[in-house]
Amino acid sequence: MIFFRLFRESIIFALDALRQNKLRTILSLLGITIGVFTIIAVFSAVDTLRDNLQKSVDKLGNNTIFVQKWPWVFGSDYPWWKYIQRPVPKIRDYDELEKHAQSAQGISYEAFIDSRTIKYLSNSVDNAEISAASIDYNKTWNLDFLDGRYFTDIESRAGAPVGLIGYDVAEGLFNNPMKAVGKQIKVLGRNVSVVGVFAKQGEDMLGISWDKSIILPLNFAHNVIDVQSDKYNPQITVKGREGISSAEVESELEGLMRNIRRIRPGEDDNFSLNKSTLLSDQFDKIFAFIDKAGWFIGIFSILVGGFGIANIMFVSVKERTNIIGIQKSLGAKNYFIMLQFLIEAVLLCIMGGAIGIGIVYGGTFIFKALSDIQIVLYLKNIILGVSISITIGIIAGIVPAWFASRLDPVEAIRTN
Repeated sequence: MIFFRLFRESIIFALDALRQNKLRTILSLLGITIGVFTIIAVFSAVDTLRDNLQKSVDKLGNNTIFVQKWPWVFGSDYPWWKYIQRPVPKIRDYDELEKHAQSAQGISYEAFIDSRTIKYLSNSVDNAEISAASIDYNKTWNLDFLDGRYFTDIESRAGAPVGLIGYDVAEGLFNNPMKAVGKQIKVLGRNVSVVGVFAKQGEDMLGISWDKSIILPLNFAHNVIDVQSDKYNPQITVKGREGISSAEVESELEGLMRNIRRIRPGEDDNFSLNKSTLLSDQFDKIFAFIDKAGWFIGIFSILVGGFGIANIMFVSVKERTNIIGIQKSLGAKNYFIMLQFLIEAVLLCIMGGAIGIGIVYGGTFIFKALSDIQIVLYLKNIILGVSISITIGIIAGIVPAWFASRLDPVEAIRTN
């Protein structure tokens, strides 16, 4: 009880001192506020970027592997000359994988044809992304329909002139996406009936979205263009079965592809097996660097603020030397004097940290209003900001507080 009473009285003394020296208090808060704001703002920005990128990566699937010509290699030393002579995935590769792959839930062959302007009567949509896909496209990707349906097996195998369109395409051509199904649009010079409209997705940070897409049956596109051409960047997408790891799926695919292409033992693969973890690992490296940069900048700012508070606490001790002498002559213990100044320093830092966190919190709403991006401020970052503030307050206040507690009461009373 005595400790809590002393603690309460120390807080009252500290608050009274801060209230009597408003200008000095404000100047003391600035350094800590800027430091905590910098660290929390950087971490919140990194968390936001990481979450949005992870959502984009998740669209690729955590058990999905892409058989492609080019590997997902990052860095300035990309050895493109090793891969340029590779063949793109062919329909024969797809057919053989479909026959023999045991670990796959679905396998689709996809070709990215072009971005074109699509017209319907007086309406048009620029940069509509036209692609062609085989029947199992809906098994390798998570498709969400606003209206209509997916291709039937007969439509896909017969190459029927039908298509799936994205929300933005449907809205731009027909003004109302719910009125698109059953209408005909001209794609690749042919009339195509719309059988399905994808739900609105919005643009993500990797540009993965079906909002401006037009998906055609592979056999329909194959009758019009050479979907196996290098310029259409064909790929085979393989989604593994539930309960089978991506490593097992990848191992089976590698063996099958080497056998299909008759690659001899010891020879390098002439294909690439890409998966979303390659992106995640690369992003983790980038975020780790950004985190370190944020810590460096923030700690530098906080140290400057901490030195400022320590200096001001020494000034406060000097100004109140006479009062300290009176308190000690009336029986105040050294730990009470020390606690009094230590709490004042900690309160300063907590107030500065709270202001910094408050600015970040307010900034999340402003950023959301200006850019339509939701900034996340996790509880862990708030706890981090408060913890840093308390730590800096203790470090900055411990020496001035100890110095104040060691003053001789007689000499302190005589000080003017």
